[in-house]
Amino acid sequence: MNEHIMVIDDDMHIGNMLEEALSRENYRVSRAYSGTEALMLLSAARPDLILLDLMLPGLTGEELLPKISGIPVIIVSAKIDVDNKIDLLLKGAADYITKPFNMRELMARIKVQLRSWSASAHSSELVYRELRLNTNTHSVSISGSEVKLTRTEYAILKLLMLNPEQVITKSVMLDRISEDTPDCTESSLKQHISNLRRKLRSADGGEYIEAVWGIGFKMA
Repeated sequence: MNEHIMVIDDDMHIGNMLEEALSRENYRVSRAYSGTEALMLLSAARPDLILLDLMLPGLTGEELLPKISGIPVIIVSAKIDVDNKIDLLLKGAADYITKPFNMRELMARIKVQLRSWSASAHSSELVYRELRLNTNTHSVSISGSEVKLTRTEYAILKLLMLNPEQVITKSVMLDRISEDTPDCTESSLKQHISNLRRKLRSADGGEYIEAVWGIGFKMA
């Protein structure tokens, strides 16, 4: 089945242009013209990738982004502020392209993200240095020795290992792990991460998770 891309943009001209170009590349395309409409559509169908404008009526792109999990999001925006780009990438965007954009470049970025997400989705084992996490059996081991984790610790580790180069903010982490664990709150998150780091460290003495001061956490 052809991959499904959702275009979330209230600019009719740009939306039409994107839909035409994506259809030519044999992608299935759906459209949303506001953040609120996009949220409603996402509750009914999961696209393979989202192209998200920031300046949307109702719910803005910045407000919508943290509500999307497990789908690569490429920001397509006229905002060119570097700090804004960094902030959105830290909050979970897969990529950022500035309007006006080159269509061939955008298509290449879409292919890269779809390939990357497809590879991680089909691999049941995540590997980082000596650390292995199996998403089918929910088992974790370091150098072959099993590390027993709670449901919440496993959910945190899985999220970090799926995004090994990315700093995950506390708010994004709470939002993303809520699918796997119901018992983590903002006040308990720090303790869960502390316990997880201690268990991983005791297995082989190595540091696997690092805190990025004032932002969040990433693989060390």
